[in-house]
Amino acid sequence: MLAIIETGGKQYRVSEGDTLYIEKLPLEATETVTFDKVLAVLGETNTFGAPLVAGASVTGTIEKNGRQKKIIVYKMRPKKGYRRKQGHRQPYTKVRIDKISV
Repeated sequence: MLAIIETGGKQYRVSEGDTLYIEKLPLEATETVTFDKVLAVLGETNTFGAPLVAGASVTGTIEKNGRQKKIIVYKMRPKKGYRRKQGHRQPYTKVRIDKISV
């Protein structure tokens, strides 16, 4: 069974047992999180929401919170002496999907 959920302004296709990296949630590791914004449930019968599927939820367990690798943001204007170098590390939450309920 597959489900399409929305969290952090993004949509993810998940199934039971999947591990995904999402935008940071204000929860600690080993806590349980429930995603109520389910857009579709795909299985024996396909259920699509308008915009959400009523009564559907996806339950997962938080494995860890962390930060991704650093990316460098470099700005330069030729012949003007303008140079800016900035680093950024995006925080994330690693979630293991346990159950999809309709």
